[in-house]
Amino acid sequence: MKALTLDDRLIEYLRAVSVREADVLQKLREETARHPRRMMQISPEQGQFMALLVELLGVRRILEIGTFTGYSALVMSLALPAEGHIDTCDVDPETTAVAKRYWQEAGQGEKITLHLGPALESLAQLHGPYDLVFIDADKANYDHYLEAAYTRLRPGGLMLFDNVLWSGQVADPEISDPDTEALRALNRKLHGDQRFSISLLPLADGLTLARKR
Repeated sequence: MKALTLDDRLIEYLRAVSVREADVLQKLREETARHPRRMMQISPEQGQFMALLVELLGVRRILEIGTFTGYSALVMSLALPAEGHIDTCDVDPETTAVAKRYWQEAGQGEKITLHLGPALESLAQLHGPYDLVFIDADKANYDHYLEAAYTRLRPGGLMLFDNVLWSGQVADPEISDPDTEALRALNRKLHGDQRFSISLLPLADGLTLARKR
């Protein structure tokens, strides 16, 4: 059977019959859609998938690298048990102010701690074990984030990497820029990295799941 192409019509249908989005999440997504960097926000179907992973794996502690306006942290926090917690790292006080406003509105403020500053500096002050790590920040540092997070991820824990298909640019030999090359290098590394069991999913802009062995 021929592989499907998810055009706008099919994505709209997928969301209509699959995505269950809390009102506060929809409001946050709609506000973020007016931001100049709105493309940095994950899609609602990706958020729902990540929330399902949190539930399936019995996740209690999450490390997130790259907060933006807080949608991914919020959707995962809502799936956590009452004692669960997220540490999320970002450098932008403007976008994270939006995030904190919605976390409070959703009653999740106590479950999410924002670490404002360069992520590698914040990570030096954070200790595991974490059950799940979500990496969605500056692409040039993905490999550094992988290695720093690896030591803080419990055996059997899951690491998620966003944007690994990079709008198809990773597969285009005519394109060469620092972000694209960093993602290509990450994808090649993960393919051969026996520390993990992996699967790259064509979800949204590409999401790699890497389970620590």
